[in-house]
Amino acid sequence: MWLDPKVAVGAIIPYKSGIVLVQRAIEPGLGKWTFPSGYVNRGEVVEDALRRELLEECGVECEIVNLVGVYSDTNNPVIFIVYEAKIISGQPKKNDEENFDIMIADFDNLPELAFSHDENIILNWKN
Repeated sequence: MWLDPKVAVGAIIPYKSGIVLVQRAIEPGLGKWTFPSGYVNRGEVVEDALRRELLEECGVECEIVNLVGVYSDTNNPVIFIVYEAKIISGQPKKNDEENFDIMIADFDNLPELAFSHDENIILNWKN
């Protein structure tokens, strides 16, 4: 029997002098900070899923700029695809159903991040 992995998509969104981060309202990483992200639905185009998630999680419509990377870890069933995105409409705001809070984080003063790959993603994006 084969168990398929779950695909998630997220974005680094540069905004003002930092990047948009959301404070997770669910496990894993409850209360910690990460990029706006979510799961790709079966039959959904990855880029469409990202646009949907960014609108749901932080109230912004975005244009996808480029692929930052694809991330996976041993014993973790989630494949995480990360893009850089640019806001084309709206301003980042929290969604009470999706997250506890939202912030524009300074690259040199990041809060505690939810996942081990988050710092690597930022480094990959900056380079």
